Amino acid sequence: MIHSTSLAKKCTRGLCFFFVPILSVLSLIISFPAFCQETAATRLEKMPPDLERDFALSALPPHLRKDATVYLLDPAKGYYVAKKGTNGFICYIERTAWEWGEFRNDVAAPISYDAEGARKIFTVTMDVAAMRASGKYTAKQVKDIVIDRIRKGIYKAPSRSGVSYMLAPLMRVYPGNPPNNQVMTMSMPHYMFYAPYLNNSDIGGDTTNGPFVNNPDNAVLGDRKGPYGFIILPAGKSEQAKIVEDGSDLLKRLAAYKPYFRTKPGEM
Repeated sequence: MIHSTSLAKKCTRGLCFFFVPILSVLSLIISFPAFCQETAATRLEKMPPDLERDFALSALPPHLRKDATVYLLDPAKGYYVAKKGTNGFICYIERTAWEWGEFRNDVAAPISYDAEGARKIFTVTMDVAAMRASGKYTAKQVKDIVIDRIRKGIYKAPSRSGVSYMLAPLMRVYPGNPPNNQVMTMSMPHYMFYAPYLNNSDIGGDTTNGPFVNNPDNAVLGDRKGPYGFIILPAGKSEQAKIVEDGSDLLKRLAAYKPYFRTKPGEM
């Protein structure tokens, strides 16, 4: 004879084993829509190729554009060569800044590098874009992977002086350093010179008028440990005005493509 109390205990244990997998499935079902929304909200959209190409080329001074290599971004795969150049310079639109540890779909920074920057800095950008495109990594995982590879020496600092041109009439970027995740559409054509491991105090930089050091890697790796710092030199006022004037058609095309490319009063 089985006592009712023993039966109750056995049934309770059986129900527990029965409900645990069901609760797990329910938990996944409940969380799945939220996961889908997060993925959809941060999924990159492919820019129209002609617009992306012209936007990328605008990072370079006019005399370097014809013979530069242009990379475009396939959000499902990563960067690919759209036009092979011969002068050693590359240009592209950066859509993911790994240091901030988030996947946004409204960051767009036209950047160019000389041959050394292409080898040492753009390599990181390409890997980040490929990891994001794969859908296998969160933004935090991508950030942690890059930090680990820098610390292991897989990713290295530029081995010589060099220049990155960011002379586009417009960019949508993080104006501060991590963890400040504010993004801003702004016009600030400028020159960037490789300054591994430096911070702004090393050169007594003036962030209002320049030159100054920009090194967000220091914010995530530790002071003077960021290999991809730059000395920023803003273009002169007359040069900036000409860049904006010459890029007026590009600015109209960008504003028509996405409202966030429209600048607010005082930002141009």
